[in-house]
Amino acid sequence: MSFQDRTQHQIGQIDKEVYIDEEMIQLSKYPMLNNFEKQTSVPKVYAFLGLVGIYFFLVFFNIAGEFLVNFAGFLVPGYYSLEALFSASKVDDTQWLTYWVVYAFLSVFESAVNAVYWFPFYYTFKFVLVLWMALPQTGGAQIVFRSFIQPVFSRFFSQSGSTAANLRSQADQATKPHAM
Repeated sequence: MSFQDRTQHQIGQIDKEVYIDEEMIQLSKYPMLNNFEKQTSVPKVYAFLGLVGIYFFLVFFNIAGEFLVNFAGFLVPGYYSLEALFSASKVDDTQWLTYWVVYAFLSVFESAVNAVYWFPFYYTFKFVLVLWMALPQTGGAQIVFRSFIQPVFSRFFSQSGSTAANLRSQADQATKPHAM
């Protein structure tokens, strides 16, 4: 099989199935892409890959890089966070809460350090990092949390007697009238 045949096969696979967050997305189910394909005679796969390429190009050359990276870091995780809140499972709640804690920590760290001026192609690196953290298949947010944030901040949150339930029971005990 030649390189061109393999490429055409892979492009055909993209049209059939694109996986985003373990969910198969078929490009054919989007009317906008189907209408675009009918009107322009350009396959919807090429339009999809072109949009992804333009998005990455803009991030790479920092043409609205900060906005595009923050958009990618907020839109899809925000959607899945809302979906997790409306589901009965608590596993996805923990996953997305961890993502938002890490994302917030990195945003505050980024503004404090002002890394944009010191690091060339910063937004390209941040874009890849945000995608890695947001994808459940990679578990990136959990890795960053367990490797950096948890060791630093666990001493402030894991002390016995500091939980909300324990504090509430201590307050209840203190406010009960003492029997004499």
